Amino acid sequence: MILEKTVINDLLGKAGEFVERLAEPFVGREEEARVIALGIITGEHIVLIGEPGTCKSALARRAADLINAKFFKYLLTKFTEPDELFGPLDINALKQGRYVRITRNKLPEAEIAFIDEIFNANSAILNMFLTIMNERILYDGYSEIKVPLWTMIAASNTIPDEPELQALYDRFLYRHFVMPVSEDKWRELLDAIWDIERGLYQNPEPVLTMDDIRMINKMVLDVDLEPIKEKLLRLYAIFEDQGIHVTDRRKGKALKAIAGSAILNGRMVAREEDLYVLKHVAPRDQDEMSQVYAILLDEIRATEKHLKELAEIEANAREAKEYILHVTDFDPRLVDYLRSFESVRERVRRMADETSDEIVRKRALDVLSEINELIDLIKQKFMM
Repeated sequence: MILEKTVINDLLGKAGEFVERLAEPFVGREEEARVIALGIITGEHIVLIGEPGTCKSALARRAADLINAKFFKYLLTKFTEPDELFGPLDINALKQGRYVRITRNKLPEAEIAFIDEIFNANSAILNMFLTIMNERILYDGYSEIKVPLWTMIAASNTIPDEPELQALYDRFLYRHFVMPVSEDKWRELLDAIWDIERGLYQNPEPVLTMDDIRMINKMVLDVDLEPIKEKLLRLYAIFEDQGIHVTDRRKGKALKAIAGSAILNGRMVAREEDLYVLKHVAPRDQDEMSQVYAILLDEIRATEKHLKELAEIEANAREAKEYILHVTDFDPRLVDYLRSFESVRERVRRMADETSDEIVRKRALDVLSEINELIDLIKQKFMM
């Protein structure tokens, strides 16, 4: 299917809007929203690992609402029976010698599914999950049912150690470790939760349809990946040297994640910054995730690297300002602060002037303004 340029641009815009609208009610969940969006536009599965109460199910529900998808949600326990997920047997059909499940409002009819505590799956459910996720087919006794499942979003408090669960864990292309909201955002968090309790975000207007998602999914395969392939191969070699093994299957699947990142950034050509999605694909556990992220920061000159540096500069400037505001007499450390922040100011100014990234430039100018105010404050203290 060949899409017109206007259609492509329209879908690129809607994909970006989808991420923004998905994250809108939640505080500090922009990355989670992006991972879920990546899973949906690439037609792959996602597992969110972290403690309860971190918006995992709410994000999944909102994602389904924003694309008007059929949604199924369930919490697994060790005692969950297949009927609870896949529907009970039709007794009347069974009397006639036919093995049929009543699947209405169950997993076999869902386009987006959220399965909480996924690794509680027992052997009967496990085998059915594997074929549904892999082939989109439910094998059940004498029946073979083609299911419309597009993306499964799963959640767990922990990574499974049991060998029998490793195949299921591997079916999730995207693995994201969800952390609690940081203390500096708690006030904002309280306001957001109160808005949700008041129903301000109920029944959101869909941004996309499932037909749109299918078209975007085809666009993913048309993204130009040549500009990043050499860098990607280098990263795979570094991961292996650092003891982070990426299977052949995941090496290939990562291309879809990279292409999906380009789509969410409004492009049909991949750039180095899109390689940051490898932190959701390559690691097996949280320790490996930290390792992979550190490697990516060292190897990729991209938006996230600059924004991280600017955030650290801003935090240092605010900490210094807090100290300087309470200085009542001349303090020799003011001279060190002045020299240090004049040097930092030049580095931030160069970053703002040299970057071609509008997000980095705007952030650098904001930080530069704070540094200028701090330098003026230090000079005022010299005159006391």
